[in-house]
Amino acid sequence: MRILLTNDDGIYAKGIEAIHLSLAAEHDVTVVAPETEQSAVGHAITFLDPLRVKPVQRNGQFFGYALSGTPADCVKIAITELMKPPPQVVVSGINLGANVGVNVIYSGTVSAATEAAVLGVPSVAVSMDSFDATDFSSATEFIPKLLRLLEQRGLPAGVTLNVNVPNVPYSRVRGVRITHQGGMRAVETYDRRSDPRGAVYYWLRNKAILADPHVDADSTVLSRDYISVTPIHHDLTDYPLIDTLKTWGL
Repeated sequence: MRILLTNDDGIYAKGIEAIHLSLAAEHDVTVVAPETEQSAVGHAITFLDPLRVKPVQRNGQFFGYALSGTPADCVKIAITELMKPPPQVVVSGINLGANVGVNVIYSGTVSAATEAAVLGVPSVAVSMDSFDATDFSSATEFIPKLLRLLEQRGLPAGVTLNVNVPNVPYSRVRGVRITHQGGMRAVETYDRRSDPRGAVYYWLRNKAILADPHVDADSTVLSRDYISVTPIHHDLTDYPLIDTLKTWGL
């Protein structure tokens, strides 16, 4: 398959290198990724500044294209301009840090995959449940198998598969579970500080996690060393509430 590979950790991240190595032997892979880390930028799109693209080498060989924009920018420009013909599937990752619960909204990794779905291309976002993972083999073993199934079965229009992988060796992964986006969220505070000139600034502090106990929630399954696969959609409408709102007399 023709695969577009992107991420939000940046084109020099270890995760994108690992998944590229895993996929390139079997597929035609094009890398278009942010030049610098773009974690937690969500679905931001650049339109007030020009986007610049430059080729990048890793280990002495051409690796892909670095973009001076966001993960969603990478997907948009790759599909519309850089890849002819366009990709058959987009893979975003491998991200450091799980994208489960409310984190899905903030994630540049997930938003890159969602942008692909908006543009009509099937997509997968893949994240490791660790911010300092060095062994990506559990993800690199699983994702090629998932892509073969995706090629055979396809996905409904607008749907992205959000994959989260436990930070354990593949031999210790207990299996795969189909999950829903859970209610896990962070309780965050800010440190109020002053710079040497006395100007006040704020820095986001460490966060406490409110877990979701539901047995089929993405974060719950992941914490038990299962791979979590959640189908997500960019349509945010709460359909059951539509008829209720119509009774409000607005």
